[in-house]
Amino acid sequence: MTDFRSIRVEAVVLQHTDFGEADRLLKLYTREHGKVRAIVKGARKIASRKAGHLEPFTRVKLQLARGRDLFIVTQAETVEAYPSLREDLTLTGYAAYVLELLDRFVPDEEIAVPSLYRLLTETLSRLATESIPWLTIRSYEMRLLDLLGYRPQLFECANCGNEILAEGQFFSAGHGGAVCPKCGRGLPGLWPISVEALKYLRHFQRSEYRDAVRARPEEEVRKEIETVMQGYFQYLLERKLNTPGFMKRVKEF
Repeated sequence: MTDFRSIRVEAVVLQHTDFGEADRLLKLYTREHGKVRAIVKGARKIASRKAGHLEPFTRVKLQLARGRDLFIVTQAETVEAYPSLREDLTLTGYAAYVLELLDRFVPDEEIAVPSLYRLLTETLSRLATESIPWLTIRSYEMRLLDLLGYRPQLFECANCGNEILAEGQFFSAGHGGAVCPKCGRGLPGLWPISVEALKYLRHFQRSEYRDAVRARPEEEVRKEIETVMQGYFQYLLERKLNTPGFMKRVKEF
């Protein structure tokens, strides 16, 4: 007979915070149950054997017991620790960004989406091993938007529906995509977007990962793409993300 008081899950640790005198509160994205919170009893004690398995970015297998309000971690086993993501501040920033985007978009205890969990773990693995993390992040953003139902419209004008031509355009977060110059003259809240930036955004949107990371945009185009994507995410989430500011400070340092 199945014991519904205890469940076995595979998860990525999104965040942990101190809880009570010696415990930790985890935020997890699980393959089986979506995003959940769980308590690790005694995790801050020196003798705790679970604490080392439950750092952010870590992929783990957990046994969770159902408490009154929260799950309680009774067993923990590391599947993949991704140590390189902790050894390099730039990679730490990118990994934190990946987790923050998922955390902000996905409500607690939302129905599990296996493809979202797979995207998360594949992206962490790629960040830990690939040579150009900027491209890994751009591919992740586009796949995440697809899975969440926010795919930006990049081939036809998001306002009039006409084909987008090879010329400078606009991007509208409110309309959900590119806007042609004709419509752009009368719409508020638009950002100009160059032909090159739009070309690469289209490339990331329609390409599988191995093709997407062949892109080699110039630095100015990279900055433009980041500005557009951050503006779009800020509009969708109705708030700024924390990690882009951290990554900017790391680059400056």
